[in-house]
Amino acid sequence: MTDSLFHLAFPVTDIEATKKFYVEGLGCTLGRESKQAVTLGLSGHQLVGHLMPDQTPKQHGIYPRHFGLIVLSQPEWQALADRAKAKGLSFYQQPRVRFPGTRIEHRTFFLEDPSHNLLEFKHYTYESAIFGEQGYDQVGDRA
Repeated sequence: MTDSLFHLAFPVTDIEATKKFYVEGLGCTLGRESKQAVTLGLSGHQLVGHLMPDQTPKQHGIYPRHFGLIVLSQPEWQALADRAKAKGLSFYQQPRVRFPGTRIEHRTFFLEDPSHNLLEFKHYTYESAIFGEQGYDQVGDRA
């Protein structure tokens, strides 16, 4: 499926805080909105924050749930990390390199939105690691 866009719906606790984080902070485009939801564009993909009266429990650590982008250009990834810092966004994990010196080496950082949703932004040194490199069994951090 190459002529497709990704869509993700996720819970939020405050529409205005969500817009500030995603639009002003990350640079997402603002789409439709109501008192119960807001539609956002993230690198051409659709995110929809749905207002939830009860906040979901805050997870401990980055698993099992987070979402984000794989940025294909290392300078673009760095610019996004720099923008997040400049805008004062909440880093859940600071920028770092995971699996250094391997074919699955990548740069990553995690942000936490106002509703405690975690977002990961990463750049793979070797693009083949995005869906390939089956010879490696590392997926995520070790517990």
